[in-house]
Amino acid sequence: MSRKNHTVNRSGNCSPDGGMLMRICLSVVLVSAPFVLAGCNKTEEAKPAAPTAAPAAAVAPATIADTGPIKVGILHSLSGTMAISETSLKDVALMTIEEINDAGGVLGRKIEPVVVDPASNWPLFAEKARDLLQNQKVAVVFGCWTSVSRKSVLPVFEELNGLLFYPVQYEGEESSFNVFYTGAAPNQQAIPAVEYLMSKKGGGAKRWVLLGTDYVYPRTTNKILRYFLHSKGVADDDIMEKYTPFSHNDYQTIVADIKKFAAGKRTAVVSTINGDSNVPFYKELGNQGIRAEDIPVVAFSVGEEELRGIDTKPLVGQLAAWNYFMSIDTPENKAFINKWMAYVKKHNLPGGDKRVTNDPMEATYIGIHMWAQAVDQAKTTQVDAVRQAVGYQTFKAPSGFEISMDAKNHHLHKPVFIGEVKADGQFHVVWKTDGPIRAQAWSPFIPDSAKKVADWTYPWVCGNCTEPKYKMMAAE
Repeated sequence: MSRKNHTVNRSGNCSPDGGMLMRICLSVVLVSAPFVLAGCNKTEEAKPAAPTAAPAAAVAPATIADTGPIKVGILHSLSGTMAISETSLKDVALMTIEEINDAGGVLGRKIEPVVVDPASNWPLFAEKARDLLQNQKVAVVFGCWTSVSRKSVLPVFEELNGLLFYPVQYEGEESSFNVFYTGAAPNQQAIPAVEYLMSKKGGGAKRWVLLGTDYVYPRTTNKILRYFLHSKGVADDDIMEKYTPFSHNDYQTIVADIKKFAAGKRTAVVSTINGDSNVPFYKELGNQGIRAEDIPVVAFSVGEEELRGIDTKPLVGQLAAWNYFMSIDTPENKAFINKWMAYVKKHNLPGGDKRVTNDPMEATYIGIHMWAQAVDQAKTTQVDAVRQAVGYQTFKAPSGFEISMDAKNHHLHKPVFIGEVKADGQFHVVWKTDGPIRAQAWSPFIPDSAKKVADWTYPWVCGNCTEPKYKMMAAE
């Protein structure tokens, strides 16, 4: 039988490429017994090894020099509707890079941040990402907040074989060879929050308002939640679903509708509103006298940073679900906050001593440190080597937990916290998991998604599959 050469593209499919044959056979056939690799007509002897990451993909056009500073991209909106949330992620990224540089850098080289502003413009995110990878020749990019911005840049990273660390909670239903997800998947935020509100301690909600900004993250998250609520016996008549555009600022009618819908049954609001629209929404709750004990609101995109611009007294007791709160009392968090406040003062950042930390900032901090650890381990900034090294990295997070990166689905294992808003804009933790839980890239509550597997290790080598890409057979 003639020998066929195959490589693996980002979606995990096989495609002819003679130049990549040896790399595939070497990278994926590290298993515990003799096997035949489908597509490589050759039997390999067993080699004891840790589970391997996916086969190396085509090298990006930008070749990164082995000397001089290591350029990294910072891709966050510093203007437009998302600046309220993303500016602090840029700031904490620069703080983390400064911290690593002060400790000697990576591979004995300094990290040089390249900061760009995609200005809350989703197509501009893709343009900026392409410039960072092709022209600025960055080794990695840390960035994006909204899922629409991530979806915009994803084809660029997959085409150019770049690495993106994405630090914000999202809707799941994705696992890319070129992305490491350091924010929460739905089972690490949305599902536990709804389960809490259903519980006796959380108020025993029977009716649900799913309110979000009109784009992919809220709509997909609410699709998952609707399936989940159905599985718990909640009828569609007890679910109200509404969306508003980005930068929406008039919530008077919507809040009035929520009050009417809540009449007669214990009701909870699940908010996936993003960006600066959170300010008028929460102000309107206060204006209409909605208190947490009457209609609890749990938010997935509101944290300490967003609450800085709001009179929080009318919101006391309202909820947010995250994987970190600034109020968490651990030695690691105290050190993180002290570093942050010292950085704010040193660089005279706007807001001064009123600045806060939040969940996506912690996720950014973890992601940059994991990337730096992986580069040191791989002894190179070359994307294929670093990608394999990122899997299995661990880091003692400000939350106090040892956080690990899942080499299979490229998501962090994370703890879950539910907190009540306090009058000072901080959160009091009312519920938490015992430890980090593994992310589900594909929701078990959506019938089609429940069949899918995200696993970039051999033999699956795929982020969206129902069966492995490679078949394992005992050697004759």
